[in-house]
Amino acid sequence: MSRIGYKVIDLPSTVNVTVNNGIAVVKGLKGTMEVKVPNAITLKIEGALIHVSRDNEERQTKENHGTFRALLHNAIVGVSEGFCKTLEIVGIGYRAAIKGNDLVLNIGFAHDVIITPDAGVKISCKTANIVIVEGIDRQAVGQTAARIREVRKPEPYGGKGIKYAGEHIVRKEGKRASAKK
Repeated sequence: MSRIGYKVIDLPSTVNVTVNNGIAVVKGLKGTMEVKVPNAITLKIEGALIHVSRDNEERQTKENHGTFRALLHNAIVGVSEGFCKTLEIVGIGYRAAIKGNDLVLNIGFAHDVIITPDAGVKISCKTANIVIVEGIDRQAVGQTAARIREVRKPEPYGGKGIKYAGEHIVRKEGKRASAKK
C-alpha cells in the first residue's frame, strides 16, 4: 500500500494556502491554482508544514488521500518554481518556430503543423531544434509536451522525430546491416 498521503508537505515562505468551501487555493509568485478537496480528507496547516489526513478507512477515501496530497504538492511546486519540459527535434530539415502563441512545426509533412498550447502554458524555442514548454500546472505542461511529441514520434531506425530531452531511443539495426555478404 502506498504511504504518499502521509508524507508532510513543506510550504515555502512565498506560498500561501487557504481552504474555502472544499477548495484549496494555492497562491505564489508565479500565479494561483485551485485544488478540490475530496470528501473525508482534511488539511491541517501548521506553520510551514501541511498535514493531509483522512477521516475513515474506506477504499475510495484511501485512494483520494494519496492523490489529493500529490495534486496539492504539485500545485505548491508549480506556483513557486513552475514546471518545464524540453523537447528536441532530430532530423534533417526538421525545425520549429513560434508564431504568436502557437508553435509551428516543419517536420517533413507537406504542410506545417500548428500546435496551440493549453491555457496557462507558454511555449518557446531556444533554437530551431529545441522547444521548451513551461507553466505552473504540471498536467497542462505534460499534456502540451505530449501533443507536440505525438506529431512525429522518434523512429527506431534513423532516430528522427521529436523526443524529450534526455530520452533514450532504442535503436534497431536495419535490413542492410544484417544482410549476409
